[in-house]
Amino acid sequence: MERTGTRAPAGLRTRQIHAVAACYFVASFAALGLPPYLTAILPSLGDTEARWAGLLYIVPTVFSALGAPLWGRLADRYGRKRLLLRAQLGLAVSFLLAGWADSLPAFTAALVLQGVLGGTFAASNGYLAAALDGHRLSWALTLMQGAARLALVAAPIVVGSLSPWVSPHRQYALLAVLPLAAALMLAALPEPPRPAPQAPGTPAAGEAEAAVPAARSPRALYALEFAFVLATVISYPYLITLVGQRLPGLGPFASGVLFALPHMCYPLLARPVHTAVAHRPLLGAVSGFALVAVALAGHWGAGTVLSFVALRLLLGAGMTLGLVSLSALAADACRGRGPGRMFGTLEFISKAGAVVAGAVAAVSNDVWGPAAPIVAGSAVAALTALVSTPTLLRWSR
Repeated sequence: MERTGTRAPAGLRTRQIHAVAACYFVASFAALGLPPYLTAILPSLGDTEARWAGLLYIVPTVFSALGAPLWGRLADRYGRKRLLLRAQLGLAVSFLLAGWADSLPAFTAALVLQGVLGGTFAASNGYLAAALDGHRLSWALTLMQGAARLALVAAPIVVGSLSPWVSPHRQYALLAVLPLAAALMLAALPEPPRPAPQAPGTPAAGEAEAAVPAARSPRALYALEFAFVLATVISYPYLITLVGQRLPGLGPFASGVLFALPHMCYPLLARPVHTAVAHRPLLGAVSGFALVAVALAGHWGAGTVLSFVALRLLLGAGMTLGLVSLSALAADACRGRGPGRMFGTLEFISKAGAVVAGAVAAVSNDVWGPAAPIVAGSAVAALTALVSTPTLLRWSR
């Protein structure tokens, strides 16, 4: 990555890129850290058996997916910084309402608002894409994914540590200060200029050699994004249950570590992987899908701590390859297009994949047990790798 103080084509400094990623990280704490505690929150709101936990878990995701394309178009029209600030302030308001809700309908309405008013990931990516291009943009998007991985690992731990003093329900209101602080920090950043329209797929000056044919089609990017989210997220909900069945003597902390291992790999591997795949993103994506397929398939027969650790680390390598490659594809696909609209659509596709993954995981677990969703994720990843290979071979000639 470039040294601090160098300027991107539109004048965005490296430390400002880091600021955007940091703001996304802190704003994601409540969004990612509190939903796992819905079963502890809902009894105090009248749902004594927490029957609505599964549905409420995906409510913000569904409404975020529905709102993302609209917010993206508005960002292209009225300014990316304005819409990024709107997203952070929207999260702060919705978290405050959730933290002080005293009934299940009020809490549900707050989660709906969280989805409708949020969308910080698409807004942040749209802001970066309006100021950066090529290699720097793909690395900035890689940093954003790193922020998401770190929040996914750290947030549940922090929420659990605070629970003896502040209930998870009231932590919504407490953690509302994080997106508010992020908005104040972002207010100091510049508004990216609106560059003159460029024909889709046309490389920026001096980057013709870095243009990747695969990334010229947003449709290919959208398909790969949906498949990757579906293949990986489908393995999340019932992993702890599977580990508990296979390793009954393992405590909850160790099970949590096994769950988090793939996400811990990303910060360690992202930089070298980005260097390797920045100019070969389709190859990186296909390789990532292949590793994910092998790692998830291995969970079917895993029965020891060592085997689970090895498979989780292999899954982490595959997830890093896939996520970094998708960032590089996105950086190329948005060239010459409205970044707000493109990243809004990309977030819609990603959230749709997560919703489908949750539904398929629930159904397959009910029918075949906790290993079934993980094997289904392996099948999706393997099929995507096989379908993408002919295109990869054709473009490599």
